[in-house]
Amino acid sequence: MPVSSLDTDDKEVTDNVNTHSRPSELKITDIRTATVSRSPMRCTIIRIDTNQGIYGLGEVRDGASKTYALMLKNRLIGENPCNVDKIFRKIKQFGYHGRQGGGVCAIEMALMDLAGKAYGAPAYQLAGGKFRDKVRIYCDTHAHDAEEMGHKLKERVGQGFTFLKMDVGIGMCQGMPDTISAPAGMLRTQNIMHPFTGIHITDKGIKVLCDFVEGVRDIVGYEIPLAVDHFGHLVVEDCIRLAKALDKYSLAWLEDMIPWQYTDQYVRLSNSCETPICTGEDIYCKEEFLKLFRARAIAVCHPDLATSGGILETKKIGDLAQEYGVSMAMHMAGSPVTAMASVHCAAATENFLALENHSVDVPWWNQLVTGLPNPIIQNGYIDVPEAPGLGIDLNEEFIKEHLDPNDAGYFEPTTEWDNERSHDRLWS
Repeated sequence: MPVSSLDTDDKEVTDNVNTHSRPSELKITDIRTATVSRSPMRCTIIRIDTNQGIYGLGEVRDGASKTYALMLKNRLIGENPCNVDKIFRKIKQFGYHGRQGGGVCAIEMALMDLAGKAYGAPAYQLAGGKFRDKVRIYCDTHAHDAEEMGHKLKERVGQGFTFLKMDVGIGMCQGMPDTISAPAGMLRTQNIMHPFTGIHITDKGIKVLCDFVEGVRDIVGYEIPLAVDHFGHLVVEDCIRLAKALDKYSLAWLEDMIPWQYTDQYVRLSNSCETPICTGEDIYCKEEFLKLFRARAIAVCHPDLATSGGILETKKIGDLAQEYGVSMAMHMAGSPVTAMASVHCAAATENFLALENHSVDVPWWNQLVTGLPNPIIQNGYIDVPEAPGLGIDLNEEFIKEHLDPNDAGYFEPTTEWDNERSHDRLWS
């Protein structure tokens, strides 16, 4: 081949060659964070750096401290990030249910991003390949009355969404006499679990909620799936009464009516009505999901990848659910980093239903990353990226303009965590 041809093709060749060292020689050298603070959410993004200059991105779940991730730094330095499962097993013990799992999950997302970049493969491929090219999205929608909610949801359908969700709870009965019975002061607290609140809804209160749902259904129709969430801290007996009353509206699911910990109560609830029962956004790892599956307590599991253990663990949750005839939807209330990690997991999970998004009406949300369409959600779906890792990079300039002024800045050094030491072994 003439030398001139080599010169002409040089850029094309280098664009398709991995110029880093072998993945087997990859080592973690640092973990840093950057926090965006802008309504309606606060996003803490972590970056895992390596000795080869490539890095991985993850996100600490909304409401969780970045400390949950940074405390793991000294346990990760020197590890090969491509050993995702090995590292996850090492740090799994430092997560817990609710927001406390946020650090471990953020690390796992970043490891999957890094491993994908190292091997030139999208994250879904590392999870076993994909079942779909597009991931169905549903979005929470808020309104003051049934007519407003119905028309807002109708607009969602016009935007291409094929799955809907709304809140229906005892807050709608506020100011209406004889709808709620509760001990003094109990309605104003969120820190007491449902079975211990003594809060009851009357027949009149149930009618208020049913009239709302019926008004929405009259506008959006019955052809499109419509799920319901945020009922309030009712005792299980009243959840059963309400669930029975809502059966006639053919809802996609009733979500988190009671705390996920009470498997036996979920069995009672599921056996009492004909509407699918759903829970899971606060559960960390597959073991507690398995209790619900074995008891036939729910019809839809609803993990949040930023709580449930990351991409591979959530894929395992979905596979376990499938063995018990349970479908998997996914909760998601973070930045595009968590959204795309969830997209890769959803693509790789056969019994997946739909992925939540809280930022459909937030234009700036789409500007946090590059490498994706703008808006990221197109006609109610997100395309599964084919680029390596999560398939995204950060919009550095935009993020720097919207950093939390009370935080450390844009991926500043975290040397204070370099010498953390602890004897972590769980066995003798």
